[in-house]
Amino acid sequence: MPQESVAEARSGTVQSVERVFELLEIIADAGGEISLSDLAAAAELPMPTIHRLLRTCVTLGYARQLPSRRYALGARLIPLGERAGRQLGRVAQPQLQHLVRQLGETANMALLDGDQVVYVAQQPSPHAMRMFTEVGRRANLHDTGVGKAILATLTDDQILGIVSRVGMPTPTVRSHGTPESLLADIADIRARGYSIDDEEQELGVRCYAVSVPGAPTPMAVSVSGPLTRVDAAFGDRAVPVLHSVAQIIGRGLRDSA
Repeated sequence: MPQESVAEARSGTVQSVERVFELLEIIADAGGEISLSDLAAAAELPMPTIHRLLRTCVTLGYARQLPSRRYALGARLIPLGERAGRQLGRVAQPQLQHLVRQLGETANMALLDGDQVVYVAQQPSPHAMRMFTEVGRRANLHDTGVGKAILATLTDDQILGIVSRVGMPTPTVRSHGTPESLLADIADIRARGYSIDDEEQELGVRCYAVSVPGAPTPMAVSVSGPLTRVDAAFGDRAVPVLHSVAQIIGRGLRDSA
């Protein structure tokens, strides 16, 4: 039996499949595109192996070779990601309903997708005046509660890489406009364990968010509403409930994997 097949039999996995996903993740982490030499260095695989695996990915549409000869993710991954996001949202929905019952404000879950967040589940508030974010909507990381909660789980170098690629638009006068102010906020978020979007995405709206521990991809849950209801006292009540719900969602996602 070939050595690779022996290793597969012992581990219960298929090594070529593992390598394909490793290559796709390296391309994704590179921020959009990567050269073959950089890909080979990161994967620590023989060049012929990388050529063979990438050729298969390109043929199937899961990777693209650009005119510059660099590689990028393929369009066929997009519907897979959307379907996976919807499935994750279904796992979280009962807990978002619990958040609304406990706190009375709109609850959301979002996950990291490239250099942005995508909202994958929502439970609206029963109030007539409430926040609404369409499931599937994409947003920047630096000016949203869920985005900053996710950024706090990354390294400062990763954060700087993201904002250098997508920029730092300022939807309101309270939005972070410089990497320095964002990193200072992220340090506070790491210390206290939750993020606050304090009118940074929309004036008159405040959001509290926490990351989901042990999730298969960086994600966060949040509650948001108008300043008249979502004040500091609300935050004192909301944060422990958010942490409890995030723990339950994390366990649910791991158990369903």
